[in-house]
Amino acid sequence: MKHACFTLVELLVVIAAITLLIAILVPSLQNSRQGAKAILCGSNIKQLVLGLAVYETENGTFPHALDDTLLEPPPGGYAGYFQYDRMGWWWFNHIADYSIKDSSRASVIWCPSRQVNNGKLKGSVLCGNYGVNPSICKTSHDIQSRREEFVGTPLSTDDIPRPGETLLIVDSGYSLICWWYASDVAPVPLGSSIEDTAYVPGLRINTDKNLWPGEELDAIEGRHPKKTVNVGFVDGHITRTKADDLFVEKMCDGYKNLRPLWKPK
Repeated sequence: MKHACFTLVELLVVIAAITLLIAILVPSLQNSRQGAKAILCGSNIKQLVLGLAVYETENGTFPHALDDTLLEPPPGGYAGYFQYDRMGWWWFNHIADYSIKDSSRASVIWCPSRQVNNGKLKGSVLCGNYGVNPSICKTSHDIQSRREEFVGTPLSTDDIPRPGETLLIVDSGYSLICWWYASDVAPVPLGSSIEDTAYVPGLRINTDKNLWPGEELDAIEGRHPKKTVNVGFVDGHITRTKADDLFVEKMCDGYKNLRPLWKPK
């Protein structure tokens, strides 16, 4: 009695078929994983926007993007590193008791898709997570006079004519992200400080930006499928849009971007 068995040719066909299936499935699984992370990222931003809205309701304005006039450090200590970052209370310190030191903990302030590979910056919550718009959440003051348009009393929703179109929080290379860093011709020359190297992940102009080592993948390739970013608006809704939709173009009579709006108008 003969035993059924595979011939060499049949084995090769089976192996080839399995290899083909793996080649088809692996990218699909990777895309699914990236998509799931993008959804979680959007959920994080939703919670942060709601936290800012609650703060505004209780205090009359949004919190400062950075307030370095307060004498006591925030709960958990100062975020970032004094060599690179300004020390103070950041916008997220005002709205919840989030972990700012440990990215391994599930925390809405750490983007699950961040791709910062610099050993020093990787542990900083200020880098490669979410940025607030200092056109709204202004800073208490600034070490550089050229950024004075972002200094002063934070706005309230009543100060913003189109809250459903105005950006409040977005996927960002730094915890402060203004329209200057989404333009290839900024109002003044940008330096190499960590604030000046802020970026919108996946924005096409990032290939020519000053970036810190380890930020290139996050800035140029982006975080989410098809170089999209999650955006939280002043009115509380969240959307995912192409990074290039946030590009601010230098025009002969000023600067132009359509929607989302960087500056309230």
